[in-house]
Amino acid sequence: MTLAYVEAAECLSEPVNREPPSREAQILTLQNTSEFDVLVIGGGATGCGCALDAVTRGLKTALVERDDFSSGTSSRSTKLIHGGVRYLQKAIMKLDIEQYKMVKEALHERANLLEIAPHLSAPLPIMLPVYKWWQLPYYWVGIKLYDLVAGSNCLKSSYILSKSRALEHFPMLQKDRLVGAIVYYDGQHNDARMNLAIALTAARYGAATANYMEVLSLLKRTDPQTGKEHVSGARCKDVLTGQEFDVRAKCVINATGPFTDTVRKMDDKDATVICQPSAGVHIVMPGYYSPESMGLLDPATSDGRVIFFLPWQKMTIAGTTDTPTNITNHPIPSEDDINFILNEVRNYLSCDVEVRRGDVLAAWSGIRPLVIDPNSADTQSISRNHVVDISESGLITIAGGKWTTYRSMAEDTINAAIKAHNLKAGPSRTVGLFLQGGKDWSPTLYIRLVQDYGLESEVAQHLAATYGDKAFEVAKMASVTGKRWPIVGVRLVSEFPYIEAEVKYGIKEYACTAVDMISRRTRLAFLNVQAAEEALPRIVELMGRELNWDDSKKEEELETARKFLYYEMGYKSRSEQLTDRSEISLLPSDIDRYKKRFHKFDADQKGFITIVDVQRVLENINIQMDENTLHEILNEVDLNKNGQVELNEFLQLMSAIQKGRVSGSRLAILMKTAEENLDRRVPIPVDRSCGGL
Repeated sequence: MTLAYVEAAECLSEPVNREPPSREAQILTLQNTSEFDVLVIGGGATGCGCALDAVTRGLKTALVERDDFSSGTSSRSTKLIHGGVRYLQKAIMKLDIEQYKMVKEALHERANLLEIAPHLSAPLPIMLPVYKWWQLPYYWVGIKLYDLVAGSNCLKSSYILSKSRALEHFPMLQKDRLVGAIVYYDGQHNDARMNLAIALTAARYGAATANYMEVLSLLKRTDPQTGKEHVSGARCKDVLTGQEFDVRAKCVINATGPFTDTVRKMDDKDATVICQPSAGVHIVMPGYYSPESMGLLDPATSDGRVIFFLPWQKMTIAGTTDTPTNITNHPIPSEDDINFILNEVRNYLSCDVEVRRGDVLAAWSGIRPLVIDPNSADTQSISRNHVVDISESGLITIAGGKWTTYRSMAEDTINAAIKAHNLKAGPSRTVGLFLQGGKDWSPTLYIRLVQDYGLESEVAQHLAATYGDKAFEVAKMASVTGKRWPIVGVRLVSEFPYIEAEVKYGIKEYACTAVDMISRRTRLAFLNVQAAEEALPRIVELMGRELNWDDSKKEEELETARKFLYYEMGYKSRSEQLTDRSEISLLPSDIDRYKKRFHKFDADQKGFITIVDVQRVLENINIQMDENTLHEILNEVDLNKNGQVELNEFLQLMSAIQKGRVSGSRLAILMKTAEENLDRRVPIPVDRSCGGL
């Protein structure tokens, strides 16, 4: 696939910085520059896209973000790069030319994004199962039109599958009444890493970009000729140090997503509210719930919403919901939304597959900032496209849109800024412009990592797919394992390919907190919150060493990251599946069986078991286990946190497991296997199984 119009990017010289400058250097640039041409507020996909578009046109550019790059909506998407199949359907049914143009634009941007960041994105086939004969030609025509609108940017042609072929490709699909299926192609990406790649590319081209830089107020100057006030910069605060200073600019761009109206009211306290926030919840389940390379689209859920069911990072991602919400820095996935998604998944999967609540490994909520165009006559109509608004004082706001079209949104915004503020700049040059890591990446790059550095193949593939041609820099930092193989690359947790060297490298990529590391430099928090919590102490230790954190700072980072996992990544929902108020609904025969198992550990008939009891049983079958690990295993079930597991707590656990509310309990698996092996004296597996929420 070759993009048209790539000559714009070819006009650019090489980036001014071989590597992005440090955060400290960027802050000094912000402080010491008398005036920028453009100051962008917001470090999501759109804000970073604006900074990259501006700096590559030769404009002196700054970007500030209150939290971390991609900390909001841009890291909490469905991970799709898509044109919008359902928007095309609406465009045709309602003869809506605007919807059609939006799909056409998104399909061009989809092709561009796959081209400029090939390491972070790839085409993904998505199956649309059909359960009524009349739907087959209806959906087929719609999907073929999708291909047709894409034109030369079509990834691969869609096709029809018979019932038997559909089940071959997606064996866990509900087969009753299945007529066949249609498969079409969209793109998929690692959203937070993509956002970061845009920010790093802008920094390499000379933009002064700084995360954890909050805008306290907008600066204004009065035009001596007209007497009108114009926005001329912002008063900023370094969140990490508390230092405040002014950043002056000819033009200020508001690209703050859900917080659009907050900045607009800094400019004009009477500004009308244009953002209509909508919460989208996603869940992550084990990879065995979906084929490795085939997604699923449910076009008509029980309440009319669309649900995607997609393989992602060797897991399965399902979502999204679409419900009105309040704007917050810390959106929390609700149990109702999680159960809604699970119920829809059950409708599409075979009854042979038990969809368990306990198999939810992570869950998150993202706020989609739908907008009402302030210049529209019909103020009630919510725009599905983006809106560029210029206030009387010259503040430029870019709002709405979607991930896929971030680049064209940025281009439109900078075009408007150039016109409104008489800036001297050329045309946009971001079509075909490789993002950091993409230029020298190839599908076989990981083989060189294995051969040159002695990394595991899985780790090498992960590094190549995350950092592209910068993966070699991470490999150079990797620690020696002391094993025959792999030679280097100590993992943070056993079941994921993230290695300790990525923590060190993540700091070079502007990671400032443990949350940055577990959620956006690596994606552990989005894949499995228990694994993320397990990796936290080591991550904090490594970051503390690099950033000179004292013990109190390390404790603070651990506590903040655990709260993030608990509230924002679904750990709270997990804990609510097993509380001291949980019902015990077991058959009498089951209760007797579990009591016998419990008493094999509680040999003294105390009514509870401790670490000492578990160690005694393990010694009987010749197993040694670290005391800290045993403490973690018991703590998962110790509801009243008194250092011991009572019989009642154990029965609650087994009841929750039977109902599917909890899965992969290490204590339950350990006790069952120990019981089976007490006489045989065979080693027992104790690794976490799935680690469900």
